[in-house]
Amino acid sequence: MFKELLAQLRVHEGRRLQVYHCTGGKLTIGYGRNIEDNGISEKEADLLLYNDVINCVQEANRSFDFYSRLNDPRKAVIINMLFNLGLSRLRGFKKFLAAVAAGDYKTAAAEMLDSRWAKQVKGRAIQLANQMEKGEWQ
Repeated sequence: MFKELLAQLRVHEGRRLQVYHCTGGKLTIGYGRNIEDNGISEKEADLLLYNDVINCVQEANRSFDFYSRLNDPRKAVIINMLFNLGLSRLRGFKKFLAAVAAGDYKTAAAEMLDSRWAKQVKGRAIQLANQMEKGEWQ
């Protein structure tokens, strides 16, 4: 029964991969998931995070020639910033990216902290700058 029910609901609800307002005016996504009233589960949040991180890793590999040469803690800084800022805003960190590409991690860390982003995210920026400079998990 479950298989048939799922097939029927897929047809009746339709799949929407972007948030929309249903006929009842509620924010909805997927196959009629009312996220306004129901939200998502912890497992769903973890799955979304995992998928988003995979996408960021793929984007970093495509976008930054230096990325593959970084150790894991420094790669994580790039991914963390890419996740937080998006590619277009991260590309705006020209001096930071140039320093990372040159292997000048002290300058890269300083450039991270000398930004509006650092003022916005505070402790996150400090932790990530230390991680970039030292090349160790913080």
